[in-house]
Amino acid sequence: MTNQPPHGGQQPQGFGPPPPQYAPSPQPPVPPGQASTGPEFLAVDRHSSIVVDEDGVTFEDHDVIAEFPWPEIRSVHYKPSPSGKALMMAVVHLDGRVYECVVAAKPREVLGQWFAQLAAVLGYYRPMGY
Repeated sequence: MTNQPPHGGQQPQGFGPPPPQYAPSPQPPVPPGQASTGPEFLAVDRHSSIVVDEDGVTFEDHDVIAEFPWPEIRSVHYKPSPSGKALMMAVVHLDGRVYECVVAAKPREVLGQWFAQLAAVLGYYRPMGY
């Protein structure tokens, strides 16, 4: 299976590094009853949240939850909002659909910490790229 960009061959602009040429093999699931061994990322504001862990990526926006298991994800992209006050993340599904979530960073300095943590966690689960 090749990793084709969505939307007529164009890559979403401005969201993290480009995806790899081939999707990496998914991480094996954690057996029931066994503690998670991988790192986790969590960004939360009053209305939204983003979680990245061994299961995949989860967005919550005003109590609506969307879960994206790693085997269904083509790529993950992120960037600061134009104001520099929020984390914008996009998940590109294998079929090319793009899902987005925005989480406000308060104080603004938290955004830099989130980027450092997010890069490490995504690098762990998607070692060949996001």
